[in-house]
Amino acid sequence: MKLGLYGGAFNPIHRCHLLVAETARTRLGLDSVLFIPTGGPSHKPPSDFIPAKHRLEMVRLAIAPYPSFQLSDIETRREVKSYTIDTVRTLKETCPPDTHLVFIIGLDAFLDLPSWKEPERLLESCDFAVVSRAGFQFKSLETLLILGVLDTAKLASLDAGQLAQHAFLLKSGRTLWALAIPPCKVSSEEVRRRLKAK
Repeated sequence: MKLGLYGGAFNPIHRCHLLVAETARTRLGLDSVLFIPTGGPSHKPPSDFIPAKHRLEMVRLAIAPYPSFQLSDIETRREVKSYTIDTVRTLKETCPPDTHLVFIIGLDAFLDLPSWKEPERLLESCDFAVVSRAGFQFKSLETLLILGVLDTAKLASLDAGQLAQHAFLLKSGRTLWALAIPPCKVSSEEVRRRLKAK
């Protein structure tokens, strides 16, 4: 089974999150996408962070029309700070042995990978589907030395809209799928701002 892991605050979830998940599912032939809301705030002010139980329920309602989407509370159940590498390890232990994990993430968040817990080990644990984000270029991936050498021409073609996707082989032996999608102008921050204005 090919399982997509889609982690994030989902603070709150919106249509762009669903677009990213469905794009990754269809383009990469994923059997299912597991939405994994984070526990507490990381880089966000606590006052702007919707309680976990409400974010979980909003995700549950949002993904209900999609048979291939599932919800996990693996991170919101943890009483200590949750790290992606710990989540991936746990899922690898609990999923069937033939499960192929693909971590779905926006390009902006992926560029912060070197600051994550055990980034090299994470790159050895699963494949990645890195999705384009407005204001960020795939060429920036060249700055992440832990990835290894990437094809500069392919990165430029992705940024120029000449390629919709490309698979890069990482030095970890895993695959990074770069997925270019049309810009989506909705953000969780904008949704929260509009709700406060009402």
